[in-house]
Amino acid sequence: MKLSQTPSQTVGPFFHYALPWPGCADVAGGGAEPIGGRLDLVPEDHRQFAPQPCAAAAGEVIELIGRVVDGAGEPTPDVLIETWQADPEGRYDAPGFQGLGRAATADDGSFRLRLVKPGRTPGPGNSLQASHLAVGVLGRGLLKRLVTRVYFEGDEGLDEDPVLALVPPERRATLIARAEGPGRFRFDIVLQGQDETVFFEF
Repeated sequence: MKLSQTPSQTVGPFFHYALPWPGCADVAGGGAEPIGGRLDLVPEDHRQFAPQPCAAAAGEVIELIGRVVDGAGEPTPDVLIETWQADPEGRYDAPGFQGLGRAATADDGSFRLRLVKPGRTPGPGNSLQASHLAVGVLGRGLLKRLVTRVYFEGDEGLDEDPVLALVPPERRATLIARAEGPGRFRFDIVLQGQDETVFFEF
């Protein structure tokens, strides 16, 4: 008797006071407010994780804003956006630098992170990747974490990035954060439909 594959285990449950925590969306450090958590969803007697201030990291501080929407363009609230990044020198193991960021989407699907612009990192076959963020998306109804990348409009190396080259040219725009002024980029995530963001298998 042949057995079919079973679906992935349902993601969760999440304990919102810890995932994400206040301040976790400020990878750059030194921010004026502890962005990242949704304290409006957590009763005061459950707020076990206080904002965690950290020293400002060296490098160009940027702000990444965006929205997460479904295939109909409707906002998806309370989605967890997780980013991993290299430091400005392209190192993932730089002393004193934490490359992990987490942000929860608001009721309108919006999110915001303060980051340090990552440097270019080595790629397969002695190649050099363009500056990018690795991004994970978790939310209700998603049985598996979605994984994508964020590149930055106008950056050096976009034409030669080995991962971006795997994506059909007409879909690469879904991975590019657009500049909205000095130090500010917009990256919207579309979960399905015609303009669906490119997601990677891993």
